[in-house]
Amino acid sequence: MKKIRLLFGVILIYLISVSAQAATLVPGGQLIGMQLQEGSVTIAAFHPELGDAAKKAGLREGDRILRINNTPVSSADEVRSALTAAKGAVQLHILRDNKTKQLKVTPHTTENGPMLGVFLQQGISGVGTLTYYDPETGDFAALGHGVNAKNGNLLPLLRGDIYDAQVQGIRKGTPGKPGQLMGEVTSPKTTGDLRKNTPQGVFGKLRTPADSSDALPVASPKEVKTGPATIRSTTQGNTLREYSVEILKIYPNGKDRTRNMLIKITDPALLETTGGIVQGMSGSPIIQDGKLVGAVTHVLVNDPTTGYGIFIENMLDAAA
Repeated sequence: MKKIRLLFGVILIYLISVSAQAATLVPGGQLIGMQLQEGSVTIAAFHPELGDAAKKAGLREGDRILRINNTPVSSADEVRSALTAAKGAVQLHILRDNKTKQLKVTPHTTENGPMLGVFLQQGISGVGTLTYYDPETGDFAALGHGVNAKNGNLLPLLRGDIYDAQVQGIRKGTPGKPGQLMGEVTSPKTTGDLRKNTPQGVFGKLRTPADSSDALPVASPKEVKTGPATIRSTTQGNTLREYSVEILKIYPNGKDRTRNMLIKITDPALLETTGGIVQGMSGSPIIQDGKLVGAVTHVLVNDPTTGYGIFIENMLDAAA
């Protein structure tokens, strides 16, 4: 298995209902590798030498190919087979901005068979931070925000896997230029299944029983207050640490249910290492007064020491 270095960034700018949510959850903070499959093929880029015909036909990066002529396609192999069977110009049925379109394209004839002149993407791989898991059920959540496809829309998850991962390096954040955790998967063995991708996070189930010794009560939004708190995150290898933060403001739930808290990193060690919140830290659990209250989701571009967090209750709602 190739090392995964692509990152799910902190966005710039659980399987239960809240009424019956788990009394306690284990806060995460560990870096995990993720592979998400969407059961479809998307145009990721154009071939530098063969892509002109596809561009002239009207294709764009982010277009999702639904059918070639009358043949449904959901993988690169199916695209290749449909092009070979067509033997000439094809009618592509694509999805763009939630609207279907039909475009006529003549594939290039090559020694490897007909080619559209585009690079296809079948899913997304990357690293992110585990937010929590339920020691009784194995249910877990990560990121605190959704994973988007190349076209900017929420990736329609077919299935996915998570893996153990570790931090290999850090690009420190500065005003106007967010930093980044550089991570890689350490084993090809999967540790859990991804089953749901929502605007409030990704959710799934662990493959092996989870340790319950570190479980904390879950806080309701009314219990969250401004003042000192901590986050758990991994910034070196696979070593999990807790860092001090300050909750500056509380925002009631509105249209955006991922920006419920304005937080500021105050821990000198974390500021020295990362400069604040960096890509890859989204999902880091937020703890206050001995309770799990939420997760880090966004960073402010012009001030990497400050960002937003989501109420843990909103993640539980999304997981239901």
